Amino acid sequence: MLRPMVFRQRVSPFSMKPGNISMAAAELSGAVRDFMGHNAFQWLSERLAAPQWQYWALQLSGWGGYTLLIFVGSFFWVENHWLHSGYIAVATSSGVMLSECMRRCFQRLWNKPDAARLFGTLGVVILAALVWAAIKFGGSLWLYGKERDEHPAVLAIYWFSYSFLIMMTWAALYYGIKYYQTSQTQQEKALRAESMAHQAKLKMLRYQLNPHFLFNTLNAISTLILDKQGRTANDMVSRLSQFLRYSLDNDPMLKVTLAKEVEALMLYLDIEKVRFADRLGVSLDLEGESPRALVPSLLLQPLVENAIKYGISQCEWGGEITIKARVFAGELLLEVSDNGPGMPEDKLAALGSGYGVGIRNTCERLRALYGEEQKVRFRNRDGGGLAVHIRIPYETGRTG
Repeated sequence: MLRPMVFRQRVSPFSMKPGNISMAAAELSGAVRDFMGHNAFQWLSERLAAPQWQYWALQLSGWGGYTLLIFVGSFFWVENHWLHSGYIAVATSSGVMLSECMRRCFQRLWNKPDAARLFGTLGVVILAALVWAAIKFGGSLWLYGKERDEHPAVLAIYWFSYSFLIMMTWAALYYGIKYYQTSQTQQEKALRAESMAHQAKLKMLRYQLNPHFLFNTLNAISTLILDKQGRTANDMVSRLSQFLRYSLDNDPMLKVTLAKEVEALMLYLDIEKVRFADRLGVSLDLEGESPRALVPSLLLQPLVENAIKYGISQCEWGGEITIKARVFAGELLLEVSDNGPGMPEDKLAALGSGYGVGIRNTCERLRALYGEEQKVRFRNRDGGGLAVHIRIPYETGRTG
């Protein structure tokens, strides 16, 4: 049985039209050029990030500029340009090697006392200037001979002064850059240490959970178990574990949306509602864009805990906690209030500074995070109860 023959047509580049070939070649060369240019720039950026490469980039750029300046300055009065270019190349190469030797000496002198470093640096510069002046002076006499009437000692002093000025300039630039880098490093270390201390302080304030809350919760769970209300006790343990997990998992340096903060607050309130049953009511009023606002995690819990402890628990028939939030003039305005008995004026004045660990930690966290851009105010409501007003900048974006 014969198989059908299949003919495949192969397209040769020579069969393409000249216009298509030129377009393809242009696109290919452009893509190769872009690829090579991007890779070369990335490679150069990575290399220049290292201090050693930065040094050699400055070293070669500086001596290259010196070479170009000498060549251009002597171009019109030199007869044999090839011979003079070789002389400049030798002078520049010796200058690079001598400056590299100076750098190694300066590194050894860096940690010495100030006087030793000063006189040691001056000695190294003088020695390098003497060697460089001898090389250039000897090369000049060998190439051009004694064409002027000046005494050799005068010429030697001239070459040494010139070489000393160049080497001293190099040394001054080296120490200037070295001192600047050291200052930047110390400043970065100080800022890093300050930031670490700042974070440690915030974490300490965040993790100072009120033992009174844990004691009351565990006591309520124990009571439920004794009353053989196992299902309710299990629910309360589950809610407590969720709340503690949230409080420990969230980084206090990161902020969460107000909506997420309220969700965490409801975990806490669900625990308290088991204790207070119908005696505890909660009212939420989050207006407009306020749920999207970023706030420090567990900001509201100490305020609500304070309202329960000094407000709701003091009333025989319980009470209600109201949480309000709105955005106004680029700021987030928060209010946590209760309809309890309120507080005496002397204790009210001490809130936020020395009275109440949770309230004081909240105020210190806000001061650490926002500085002068925050405000916390406490007042007794006209109809009874205490109100806490918080004003912080309105922020949206990345959350924890």
